[in-house]
Amino acid sequence: MSSTSDQAPPGALRRSLGVRDLVVYGLLFIAPMAPVGVFGVLDARSHGAVAAVYLVATVAMGLTAFSYAQMVRAVPQTGSVFAYARAGLGEGPGFIAGWMAMLDYLLIPAVAYLFSGIALHSLVPGVSRWVWTALAVLVTTALNLVGVRTAAVVGFAVLAMELAVLAVFVAAAVVALVQDGPRRGWDTPFTAVGGFSLAAVLSAVSVAVLSYLGFDAIATFVEEAVGASAAVARAVLWCLVLAGVLFAAQTYLAALLEPTTPQQLAADPAAQGSAFYDTVESGVGHWLHVLVAAGKAVGAAFAALAGQAAAGRLVYAMARDGRLPRALGPVDPASGVPRRALLTAAVITMVAAVWAANRDDGLDQLTSVVNVGALTAFALLHASVIGWYTVRHGSRDRLRHLVAPGLGIAVICAVVYEASATAQLAALIWLAAGLVVLGVQGSTGSGGPVGDHR
Repeated sequence: MSSTSDQAPPGALRRSLGVRDLVVYGLLFIAPMAPVGVFGVLDARSHGAVAAVYLVATVAMGLTAFSYAQMVRAVPQTGSVFAYARAGLGEGPGFIAGWMAMLDYLLIPAVAYLFSGIALHSLVPGVSRWVWTALAVLVTTALNLVGVRTAAVVGFAVLAMELAVLAVFVAAAVVALVQDGPRRGWDTPFTAVGGFSLAAVLSAVSVAVLSYLGFDAIATFVEEAVGASAAVARAVLWCLVLAGVLFAAQTYLAALLEPTTPQQLAADPAAQGSAFYDTVESGVGHWLHVLVAAGKAVGAAFAALAGQAAAGRLVYAMARDGRLPRALGPVDPASGVPRRALLTAAVITMVAAVWAANRDDGLDQLTSVVNVGALTAFALLHASVIGWYTVRHGSRDRLRHLVAPGLGIAVICAVVYEASATAQLAALIWLAAGLVVLGVQGSTGSGGPVGDHR
């Protein structure tokens, strides 16, 4: 390992993460088994073309990953989209981008903690799900406070466990398909049951995007990465490609084993949440149901660990640049992590997660606002590429710096349009609150200079 982690000046983040560590953080935040919780919803919405949904979603998020790779090289600063929009579009849009991303980063861990609490409660029903949820927050927060290297090592072990569970599922599903054959046509996970509909697939993509949110968190660790921007750019792209392959593969197999038609699932929304588990139990056996549920419980908690770490660094970056209280900006000299920012993010996340765990509709309330907040930040990221390279520096590479980000904006607008009215309204309210804060602060920031690393 590089010794650069011991050479960081006082008050600065330590460089100690390699490309593998960054990919681990990204995959851990995303969670290799992310489709498990939304499989039924996607199957019903897409008329059975659930694998096609993930292929389209991977392409859509690929455009976003490409823009992240462009901007992390130009602006190698922690804070991710906040720093990029600030450089490419100005202080005001930069704040709004960070504000919208903060909604994503604070609530995705809360959703993941809640998934963990629900899964553990299903295995040990004698303990309330809010207790399991709070326990998951406490354990992962403690790991994050110890230091980024320790969290990365533990995260790698958990990721290996998730991949092992996923491998068992794939092997068992293949054996079941060879022995008994598929319950749907071999091509239906791509072509749908009863006729392909692009509108239906795009509607499902607006939900599937939730599975990918987190790969972008890799960019928040650029000041802690050995190799800085080049390492982060590679890690972002690798993470997205790996996630897309894993998502398409597992949903393809699950769709072939699914005993219920998409039309039946659409008519019975209550069955959509447990559709993956029901499919596993029906197609393979109860033992795999238990294994997948346990893997999901642990994996979700540590997906939240990575998300909480990213949220803490976003809060730290905005505080360091004067857009949040500066008291949240110091880096702990012993652990090399932004302790106050992490604790603040952890408290907000715990309140949201425990509140949701005590409500029957808590999961719906949380997930309804996550996607649109993140997608708004992604749209500003694409605009930042155009602003930084094409407008500010006169780049003649129209494909990378104008066409690709412009296409990314168009795709995001289409996905947001297909999102639920509740999600759109919640995002507008959060955006309005951010504009009020921006108006009170003024449109000028006090952050340091933005480097030019073209």
